[in-house]
Amino acid sequence: MIELSWKNQQGLKLFAAHWPVKRPVAVIALAHGQGEHIGRYAHVAEWYNAHDVAVVGFDHQGYGRSEGIRGHVKNLDALLDDIGLLLEKTRDLYPDTPLFLYGHSMGGNLVLNYSLQRTPALTGLIATSPWIQLAFEAPAIKVLLGKLLRKFMPTLTLPTNLAAHFISQDKKVVDAYKNDPLVHDKISAAAGIALMEGAAWLDAYSGVVTVPLLLLHGTGDKIISSKATKAFFGRLAGDVTHHEWPGLYHELHNEKEQKEVFEYTFTWMKKHL
Repeated sequence: MIELSWKNQQGLKLFAAHWPVKRPVAVIALAHGQGEHIGRYAHVAEWYNAHDVAVVGFDHQGYGRSEGIRGHVKNLDALLDDIGLLLEKTRDLYPDTPLFLYGHSMGGNLVLNYSLQRTPALTGLIATSPWIQLAFEAPAIKVLLGKLLRKFMPTLTLPTNLAAHFISQDKKVVDAYKNDPLVHDKISAAAGIALMEGAAWLDAYSGVVTVPLLLLHGTGDKIISSKATKAFFGRLAGDVTHHEWPGLYHELHNEKEQKEVFEYTFTWMKKHL
């Protein structure tokens, strides 16, 4: 892995990781989920490297080794601008290579919003367990408080209360997550409401998707609703593929069936090369 960095439009230094291959058949630009960082995807990148796919990913502002208040962003556009910068930097490294944008969970929310609202030129789009709806009802008082704080104390962070034992059925993955110093459970009022609004936009969206799209979700996900992903798929027209993994938890790439998930995804990618 080669460490990279670049500054975003707000002047924040973003940490990035590049897993190169000599003659790639494709390149993946990767966006991670809430509370985590790109380093947790090293095994994903290594699998794709072994199949001649390069991977470039980064830590969102306020996450991992990137600068910014932990868990804070001023609005959704700031996060989408950073996705655009990831694509720009990836294209600089691989100008003539088929490019796939890949996002997990919060990252799935962001790559879907970015692609549908800003229509970038991509070979394909992959969203795993995308945050369209939570798998549980967010406390109404917490949402109301978040909306008030966004106006008066936007950078105030609150705990996400993410149930780490639901990310994977593999205890080693859960223990590593809990003990990872780069993982945090913070989200600011501004960021939390912005991401919820981005999810609500997707939850109401219907129309034609102009880039090939792959939606993957485990039916055992207790963090993000797999039913909302399926309903989202039902509202779309175009080259869209939806696949559910019976009983799998939130992080498909960290379940014991991860190789099956990688192989399914790569087979879909090859069809669009």
